[in-house]
Amino acid sequence: MENTRCFFAVDLGATSGRTIAGTLAGGKVRLEELTRFPNNLIETGGHFYWDIYALYFEIIKGLKTAARRGLQIESIGIDTWGVDFVCVGDDGALLRNPLSYRDPHTFGAMEEYFETAVPKEDVYQATGIQFMNFNSLFQLYVMKRDGNTALRHAKKILFVPDALSWMLTGEAVCEYTIASTSQMLNPVTKELDARLLASLGLDRSLFGRMVMPGTQIGTLTEEVQKMTGLGPVPVIAVAGHDTASAVAAVPAKDEHFAYLSSGTWSLMGIETKEPIINKVSYERNFTNEGGVEGTTRFLKNICGMWLLERCRKEWGDDAPADYGVLLSEAMKMPAFRSLINPDDPVFANPADMQGAIRDYCRATGQHVPEGYAEICRCIFESLALRYRQVAGYLKEMAAFHIDTLHIIGGGSLNEYLNQFTANATGLTVLAGPQECTALGNIMLQAKAAGAVDGIFDMRRIIAGSVSMKRYESQDKAVWDEAYAKYLEVTAQ
Repeated sequence: MENTRCFFAVDLGATSGRTIAGTLAGGKVRLEELTRFPNNLIETGGHFYWDIYALYFEIIKGLKTAARRGLQIESIGIDTWGVDFVCVGDDGALLRNPLSYRDPHTFGAMEEYFETAVPKEDVYQATGIQFMNFNSLFQLYVMKRDGNTALRHAKKILFVPDALSWMLTGEAVCEYTIASTSQMLNPVTKELDARLLASLGLDRSLFGRMVMPGTQIGTLTEEVQKMTGLGPVPVIAVAGHDTASAVAAVPAKDEHFAYLSSGTWSLMGIETKEPIINKVSYERNFTNEGGVEGTTRFLKNICGMWLLERCRKEWGDDAPADYGVLLSEAMKMPAFRSLINPDDPVFANPADMQGAIRDYCRATGQHVPEGYAEICRCIFESLALRYRQVAGYLKEMAAFHIDTLHIIGGGSLNEYLNQFTANATGLTVLAGPQECTALGNIMLQAKAAGAVDGIFDMRRIIAGSVSMKRYESQDKAVWDEAYAKYLEVTAQ
C-alpha cells in the first residue's frame, strides 16, 4: 500500500482562519479541517490592528489537536492575506500588533508619496504592482511620516505569514509571493527594490532573507514542541500570499488558461513566465505578483461579491435568507435593464450600497432597480460583463492563447454567475475547487517533501481529487449586445 503523507496547513483570511490536515495517498489529496476560528479586527486609539498573538494561539491549538489525534505531520505551512507586516524589536519581542490594511491612515498617502518620494510611473516600472492605498509601501511611508514608535525601533519587519513562521521557528525570512504584494519588490530582480527602501529610510537588513515557495524556514522551537507535544517538525515557506497558494492549485492541464479567484474580491489573471510591465499594463492598473516556480501572477483585482454581501446585510429580513431562493428570484427579473461598473469608486465602501447602485443607474439614464431581486440581477450581470472586459485585456497582453477560465474559491459554487461568466467571456468555464488556497498550501509542502515533482504534477493530482463543473458559452448575440451597453454606460 502506498505511503500516506500528512501535512498541516494554516490558512488565514481577513475574517477567519483554519488549520487543516492534508493527506496525500494513492495519487489523491484529501483535506480535513481541524480547527476554525475568527480573525478579529481590533479598533483602538484611532487605528485598526490584527491580533497576531490570538492567531499564534490558534495555530498552537491546531497543532495540539493534530498531536492529540496522532497525526504524523511532515511539515507546516502558513498562508495569509497580503501587504500587512509586524515590527520586531532587538530583543526578539513584537513591537505592537500589526496595523491592518483596513486602517484609514493610508487614505491620501499614495498621492503624497508620489509627490514627495518617488514618482508614480517609477514605482510601477520598478514593481509592476497595482496601485492600492493600503500596499505596504504606503503603510510604511505613513508610519515613518507619523513617527510610529514600533517602526522607529524595529530591528526586523516581517510580513504576517513570515512573522507567524518566525514565532514558531525563530527564523526570519521574507517569502517571495507575500513580499510581492508590498509594492516594494522588483519582479525582475526578485528582490526588494533599493530605491523604494531608501525612500522610506529603511535598510534591506530589516527584512528576512528572500526565500521561494517550497523552502524550509526552520523547525519548531523547543518551546513550541513542549506546548504542542510535537517533535522538531519543519516549517515550510509555502506561497505565503493566499492568492498565490490558490493559483498554484488551479487544476489546469497546461498554460492556456486564465483564473478567477472568486470571493469578496475577484482576482482575475494569468500565469506568466515573465512580468508584464508596460504602458498598457500601467494604464489598466494590472499587477505582477509573485507565483510559484518563478512564475508571475499577472492579474487585476475586481470588486467581487462584496457588492452583494453588503446589500444582503442592508436587506436583513426583507430578502430571503436562503441564498438559492434569492438567486432564483433574481433570475426571474428582466435581463440587462440596469448595469454598473463594479469597480467604480462609489462602490468601495458606501454607507448605503443599494442607494449607491440606484444613484449610479439614475445618473447613467438607466432603469433604477427596485427590490432585492432586481439589484441582485444587476450585480451578477455587471460582474460578468466586467469579467469579460478584463478577460479581453488579458487576451491582448498574454503571450499565449487563452481558451479556459478556471473559477476557484467560494464563488465557484455560484452556478448562475459561472454561467453568466461563460456567456459573457465566450470562454469555457471550469468551476472548482472551492478549497484552492488550502490545496495549494498542502501541495507546496508535498513538493518540498519530494512527494510531487512540480506545479503541473501538483495540478494533475488536484484535478484527480476534486470535482469541477463545466460551463460553455450560450446566447452570444444577446451578451454581445449587453456588453456594448455596458461599455457605453461605464464610459459615462
